[in-house]
Amino acid sequence: GWQTMMAWDLGGNWTQELLRMRLAQRLSLQEINEFMPPYPGDPIVPTQDYTKMYRELSGTTQQLAAVAAIAPPSYVEGMGSNNWVVSGALSESGKPLLANDPHLGLSAPALWYFAHLAAPGMSVIGATLPGVPGVVLGRNERIAWGFTNTAPDVQDLYIERVKPDDARQYQTPDGWATFQARNEVIKVKGQPDVNLEVRETRHGPVISGALPIVDKTGLDAKKNVIAFAWTALRDDDRTAQAGVRINHAANWEQFLAAARDFASPQQNMVYADVDGNIGYVAPGRVPVRRAENDLKGLAPAPGWDARYDWTGFIPFEELPRTYNPASHRVATANEKIVGPDYPHFLTSEWSMPYRGDRIRELLAARPKHSMESFMAIQKDVVSLAARELLPVLKTVTPKSERGRKALEALARWDGTMDAGRFEPLVYNAWVREASKAMFTPRLGEALMHDYWELRNVQQPMVNILKHPEMQGRWCKPSCAEVLATSLEASLDDLERRYGGDMSAWRWGEAHPARSEHRPFGRVDALAKFFDIRVPTPGDTYTVNVGRYNLRDEKEPFASRHAPSLRALYDLSNLENSKFIHSTGQSGSVFSPHYADFNRRWAEVAYLPMKTRRNEVEQGSIGTLTLAP
Repeated sequence: GWQTMMAWDLGGNWTQELLRMRLAQRLSLQEINEFMPPYPGDPIVPTQDYTKMYRELSGTTQQLAAVAAIAPPSYVEGMGSNNWVVSGALSESGKPLLANDPHLGLSAPALWYFAHLAAPGMSVIGATLPGVPGVVLGRNERIAWGFTNTAPDVQDLYIERVKPDDARQYQTPDGWATFQARNEVIKVKGQPDVNLEVRETRHGPVISGALPIVDKTGLDAKKNVIAFAWTALRDDDRTAQAGVRINHAANWEQFLAAARDFASPQQNMVYADVDGNIGYVAPGRVPVRRAENDLKGLAPAPGWDARYDWTGFIPFEELPRTYNPASHRVATANEKIVGPDYPHFLTSEWSMPYRGDRIRELLAARPKHSMESFMAIQKDVVSLAARELLPVLKTVTPKSERGRKALEALARWDGTMDAGRFEPLVYNAWVREASKAMFTPRLGEALMHDYWELRNVQQPMVNILKHPEMQGRWCKPSCAEVLATSLEASLDDLERRYGGDMSAWRWGEAHPARSEHRPFGRVDALAKFFDIRVPTPGDTYTVNVGRYNLRDEKEPFASRHAPSLRALYDLSNLENSKFIHSTGQSGSVFSPHYADFNRRWAEVAYLPMKTRRNEVEQGSIGTLTLAP
């Protein structure tokens, strides 16, 4: 169950399919492809023009949107991770160095719990998850490993046509088939049990039936249902067993054999061992789609048409992999990991390459690396996203004296998201207002409310502002006017929040990392006691990431998704490895260890990752013995 929810958190393709379905009610296919553009440098993925089909399914679209509104959120952009590894040829010690920092939602207590598991034949230390019988990210006495999210397209929505005279059946390529159905009872404290009929098709569970059909929904919602295909729902998933085997692996061959069973969510795994080897593999179960599939998993498909069925999964031997590469380094940050010659389709919805590009830039800046230089990379807060937009923003003609001062400050700024400066706040507030002004007129208030996040607006905004001659239709009356007006709107908002003295604004104060307690963080009177907050630098696209929520009117710039842990592994002496996570080891707010990691984490400082018993026990506060 924990593994499945982690896979849910790290996979959000179905919500993007729904977004295309909803956009089709208002936009042309060309406009949809402009708002949801391909990865930088890639061509648009050719599909059929699905807009007419979806406009005839407006009721089904409404029903699915209602389901999405109550589903647990899944996060991709800004919730990926960074990892990189260099061989001894690029390290001062002559042995590999490996770094990893997975980006997840901040919570109090933190998601991770640090542990050293020692037993005959096993000594492994690192980050564990509740309910998972092993170390998820860490090292043993011979190897170290780290993950980032690959984010392949492993979720597809299927429109299933219900038989008009028999609601127990749906259409398949071979005729009518009967839904598999079962009843589930949900216990509700103090209220009667809720009985829920769960139906499944050959593709997966029916999700559009999770809510009753409202009276005003179109008739098509009674004629169709939506089924959800997802690789993580298969009964033969052996990901948990793979994790246990990784803990025991002593070399690349054993690590690779363990990774073969890793099914979901697909991860970019970097590897290093004490013998000096480094490697990378992206294990996971990724569906194979037919060449004649003209939706490519980007939008909900007719379930009765065999063209859209999966035909199997990419063989493990053909998944991305490298061992002791000639470059002596591997780095991933959720960006595109395969070149144009890769024979299989993984996804067309990669995260933007800003973090990955910055990591590779910093790795190339030194002939030899050390633990200290790796720490500096994890601490880096230069935003390549800001550097890409700044040349356009600097050309704007301001409408006021304060606008002129803001532009002069941004002209001198280099895109570093420093917590102690005001320029990052001006920039991020301006981008927020500009994206709202640019896209709301065409998308409408409802769609903007649901999908106003950087994942959806950053790349199209960059494309529009850099190429107004091609996509300027999104700016009314012009892009120059939209930018000038939104600058004034952002300054109005910032003055209301932080006062009239621009020079006194601080990005760190507006951008605190908020580790929210569940459930007391949702109660204002209790949140101040249970939530953990600390000013932080960075933004959604810096290596030291701090993702904020554009839709949050109360705290629009608060960092809610950031490095959930950081780890550095020194293969010349594994006892020299270091780690940290975002809160503390205790879940009790009354414990001194509830939040004692937090300040150190914000400063990108670390704790020693030691396993030698005599060193570990020095300074210990006690021993807990669990007796059967």
